[in-house]
Amino acid sequence: MTLVLGTSGWQYADWRLPYYRGTAQRRWFEHLLADFRTVELNVTFYRLPKAEVFQGWQQRSPADAILAVKASRYITHVRRLRDPAASVKLLLERSEPLGGKLGPVLVQLPPNLPVDVDGLDAVLTAFPRSVRVAVEPRHPSWWIDDVRRLLERHQAALVWADRKGLVTPSWRTAPWCYVRLHEGRTQPWPWYGRAALNAWAHRLTDLGSDDAYVYFNNDPGCAAIDNAVTLGRRLHALGADVSRFPERRPDVTAQR
Repeated sequence: MTLVLGTSGWQYADWRLPYYRGTAQRRWFEHLLADFRTVELNVTFYRLPKAEVFQGWQQRSPADAILAVKASRYITHVRRLRDPAASVKLLLERSEPLGGKLGPVLVQLPPNLPVDVDGLDAVLTAFPRSVRVAVEPRHPSWWIDDVRRLLERHQAALVWADRKGLVTPSWRTAPWCYVRLHEGRTQPWPWYGRAALNAWAHRLTDLGSDDAYVYFNNDPGCAAIDNAVTLGRRLHALGADVSRFPERRPDVTAQR
């Protein structure tokens, strides 16, 4: 099993001095992927870039990079899973230049979208089996057996989402796993404490899945980078095969 550790995005003003000090903003992407093997391309949620932009990410990233793509909100928040085939096709066409660097596609559902098994089935059917899809529902009505069976049938991973603790079922619906760490309980907000990260390290090393993708989405105050270092070190100490992470912590005392 390979544990791939990264962050959700990279363009955060809070990271300028603590993490990117001395690096021009146009080089932040390269800086991050020198330290981490993977990143979530979350800009794709807000607007779908042209193929040339994806080509640029492919060319500017290391040979072993894994670039997860957050599906457009047009599919999930505007159309709310209705008639997704054309939008999924466009997403795949635009992201095709990523080639072998394309990681999982993240489908994050709106928090006010109740369970829609047929709608989700249509979305997952629109993706070829060669593309790994991770689904993050955020309305509690989704936690039913029909949804679990649907994800299993498509071999799509249920995102394990952590907001001050795991807020999704710990279903294993695919041979691989996808984790998003949004918000810890420790002060200052939204940091994770060592006990919480130690618990996640043990949970991840006990998975036994083919691959696990772990992304920190608690970006304020550069918490994501610092917490990723803590988790990476703990995973390494437990003997896990974990992808690269920064050797040094960011200087979180630095001011913008």
